[in-house]
Amino acid sequence: MANDTKPLSYAANGHQKDFDPSAPPPFKIAEIRASIPKHCWVKDPWRSLSYVLRDVLVITALMAAAIQFNNWFFWLLYWPIQGTMFWALFVLGHDCGHGSFSNSPLLNSLVGHVLHSSILVPYHGWRISHKTHHQNHGHVEKDESWVPLTEKIYKNIDSMTRFARFTVPFPLFAYPFYLWERSPGKDGSHFNPFSNLFSPCERKDVAISTLCWVIMFSVLLYLSFITSPFLILKLYGIPYWIFVMWLDFVTYLHHHGYHQKLPWYRGKEWSYLRGGLTTVDRDYGWINNIHHDIGTHVIHHLFPQIPHYHLVEATRAAKPVLGEYYREPEKAAGIPFHLIKHLVQSMRQDHFVSDTGDIVYYQTDTRIHQLHTE
Repeated sequence: MANDTKPLSYAANGHQKDFDPSAPPPFKIAEIRASIPKHCWVKDPWRSLSYVLRDVLVITALMAAAIQFNNWFFWLLYWPIQGTMFWALFVLGHDCGHGSFSNSPLLNSLVGHVLHSSILVPYHGWRISHKTHHQNHGHVEKDESWVPLTEKIYKNIDSMTRFARFTVPFPLFAYPFYLWERSPGKDGSHFNPFSNLFSPCERKDVAISTLCWVIMFSVLLYLSFITSPFLILKLYGIPYWIFVMWLDFVTYLHHHGYHQKLPWYRGKEWSYLRGGLTTVDRDYGWINNIHHDIGTHVIHHLFPQIPHYHLVEATRAAKPVLGEYYREPEKAAGIPFHLIKHLVQSMRQDHFVSDTGDIVYYQTDTRIHQLHTE
């Protein structure tokens, strides 16, 4: 296994630079906030609802067309498009969870439950753990999403789990399993109100969301009985798994797969700002608008209250303050196939971090690396 050495910093052209991504930034979060135009913070519920209407109409039209045409050529087109639209629904529900959808907690909760339950996500269970992720981004122990394994945990997981976690495409199917039992080294379930993910005052909300999930799952079972399980698989099941692949692909690349290794923090070295600055923006080409600019992620992580339709403008305004701490995304030519190489490379190299140290970087298990390159 490789040593945990501080990586050199390189520009896109391969030349070494003096910039240290782990160094405390020379600016405060208040300076970033002040650089963002005031209107970027305004939440327009009607505009937010218009995106919901757009996505629901597209999803409904696609389902109607699939039933009407019902041939393999159309199904092969339908599955990736509909799976992407399910992912777009998730992003809008994600905005509800952050409160960036509107200023009304009731509207956020109602829309969030409808959108997330429809794609088998327990809204409050996910919302609470995702809030934990944002509050602790970049922290080795306290982060919640795609948390790095420490060397001790890594060595203790079985070889099959290790292979599945670091071999594409298996990690792209991880999300439903994460909802049920979280990541290695962490206990709890997003469905269990008494899980250690939640405080006693949150249990009622989690129970409601789990009930909504059960209702949606029951509806799918009922429809499969009165129509055909094969039809429901084609209409919903396969697009669901493509949505899961989108979710895992995008969320992983928000925090991994940059050409320069980025730090993870513990203890006194961690701060909300330094953790947020390890997030990476990505360009998804044609998909940017479809999935509501979720790839514009650095500013979202620092200020999740900003609605998705202002993220591009807010990022543009903040870049002069961020300087080298902002990493310009590689542009996509239409469909973001270029990001697959970053996913594969990261899975080959980013396996665990040291059990000690307040600033750590991913290390490589050379055995897995050799297995992938053979």
